[in-house]
Amino acid sequence: MGRRVMAVLAAMVVGMIGVAAVLFYASGADARAVADQRPQTVYVAQELVPSGITAADAVAKGLMVPTKIAAKGVPAGALTTVDAATGRLVALSDIAAGSFVVASRFGTTPTGSKAIQVPDGQVAVSVLLPDPARVGTFVTPGSRIVIYDTYNKDLPPAGLKTQVLLDDVLVIAVGQTSLTPTASPTASPNGQSQASAGALLTVALAPDSAAKLVQAIQTGILYAGLNGAGTKANLGQVITGANLFTK
Repeated sequence: MGRRVMAVLAAMVVGMIGVAAVLFYASGADARAVADQRPQTVYVAQELVPSGITAADAVAKGLMVPTKIAAKGVPAGALTTVDAATGRLVALSDIAAGSFVVASRFGTTPTGSKAIQVPDGQVAVSVLLPDPARVGTFVTPGSRIVIYDTYNKDLPPAGLKTQVLLDDVLVIAVGQTSLTPTASPTASPNGQSQASAGALLTVALAPDSAAKLVQAIQTGILYAGLNGAGTKANLGQVITGANLFTK
């Protein structure tokens, strides 16, 4: 009789332990479920966040905005706060609109950053021009220029011709870089090679116009003029040695 009582009591204890374990697990599962659903704040790119912009400026301009999502949906390393420390960091590369902003996308030095913003639908092309051919130092980012091309046309009548290649071209960057050609150095009057200093003008063009400029860079001699307000170049005018001094 005593053994049966002890067996029953033992079974009851084991059962109570099992029930407690189940309740404890269920309680933990509920807590985990609640934790997974608890909203957390992360930053999402509302628009394109360009490389080089600080996190603080991106927030101030509305390029990335704080958004609450369920904790289980937060990507690893998501940027959750922009404070005095993180606000000074810059985007290391472009962050596409609609994507979660990961903290590792920001740092102290942009890598592969673009120093210029190319207008949508256009192409940036750089051309090296000496000082006289780029109006000295008066062409600056934002200037509108006309680009002339002097070329040797194979079709008769042969000879050098100068014509407007592109009109009303937007300059988006001016690089102050001196280059010394090595393949085909500039010859001085005494026959000795001399360095040719110049600067890169970077312009924004429609794709078809960009192709024209690239071809002209390879085959002709380019010269730029700074447009005044309301200036309209004569695109059909062709200047040759034969009509240079005619009115």
